[in-house]
Amino acid sequence: MPAGVPLRQYLTFTAAALLSMFCGSQVVHNYYHPLRDLNYYIEREIKSQRLREVVQQPGGVAKSSNEVRQ
Repeated sequence: MPAGVPLRQYLTFTAAALLSMFCGSQVVHNYYHPLRDLNYYIEREIKSQRLREVVQQPGGVAKSSNEVRQ
């Protein structure tokens, strides 16, 4: 095994590292709730994408924001 470490110790370390990584990610998700407002960000991006499509001219050149207001 790598660096002369026995297989049992290598597997034990790997299992402990995976378990601590899984537990850490679960703690982060429970504390910060990263997916709670995901739908808000998706809807906002869809709206901004629609606005970008409306602003573009048929030739593929986008109008500036000043030209859109006039």
